[in-house]
This record gives sequence, structure tokens and C-alpha cells, in this order.
Amino acid sequence: MKPVYCAAALAVAVAALGLGWTLHHTQTSHPTSPIYGVALPEDYRDWPLVAPAEEAAPLDELRVVVGNPVAMRAYRDGVRPFPDGAVLVKRAWKRQASPDFATATIPGHATTVQVMVKDSRRYAATGGWGYGRFVDGQPVDEAQHRTCAACHASRVKQRDYVFTNYAP
Repeated sequence: MKPVYCAAALAVAVAALGLGWTLHHTQTSHPTSPIYGVALPEDYRDWPLVAPAEEAAPLDELRVVVGNPVAMRAYRDGVRPFPDGAVLVKRAWKRQASPDFATATIPGHATTVQVMVKDSRRYAATGGWGYGRFVDGQPVDEAQHRTCAACHASRVKQRDYVFTNYAP
């Protein structure tokens, strides 16, 4: 079975339960990540903010995490572990000085988009989460994807493998 069909089946099930994640999130022309088969959700740029972050040198990035309706409901209601169908997306840009306001830092060029998809059956071996890391819309190599689950497990396993807390 191809990964996209599993994701489509999950989307249909979640939609049937009224959890707000519809099939069009998985039907995408975007390529999928190695190992996990995760694609960029079609409309992630329109999702609500979970929290911003700033990454110091050597990355020097501005980052935001956004969530689909299932993830946002879990954040607001304090539901952990996150339910199946939750999707988190981290967007990152190089920091640059604002040309309009000297003390402000603004996003420069985009660096990565990283995706976490909760499916406790499909991704049972990695704490229920599948991962995708994309540069210019293309998934990075398999070696980089092999680091995702281990990094999350070593640092935030007790928080359902999720680094980002909901911003106050």
C-alpha cells in the first residue's frame, strides 16, 4: 500500500469523526518524505499559530509552528497525547534586519518546512508520529529523516514527542 493511501484513509476517518481534517490535506502533488511518507499539507500556510521561536547561531533562524484544527483543539484543551490526525508544521527563515525599522528582525529567505503527522498505528515505532523535512518543497534525504524520531524521543518523549508549547 502506498503511503498516500494510508494518509487518505486517516483523513477520511478523521473527517467522519468531525475533527476538522479533510481529505484535501493529503491529496497533494507534493513529494513525500523518505521513511514516513509525509507530504506538505496543501493549506498549512493558513493554519493558526502555535508559537514562534528564534534559533541562535549557527542557524540564525526565525521559526513558527502552526497546527491543523485537530492539533489546535488538542493544544487548547490540554489533550496529551495528541490525537491521531493532529498535524504540526514548523516553518523557518533566515533572520534579517528590517529595512524599515532598525531594531526589528524579519524573515529572510525560507530554509525548511518540517511536518509532524500523528498516526499512532502507522507510526507506532516512532511514538505515533511521522516526520517530513522539506527544502524548497522537496524532501531532504533519508539520512536526515532518520534523525527526526531519535531527536524528539531523547528530548521531549514525556510531552508526546512535541517540542513546541502553545504560546500564551
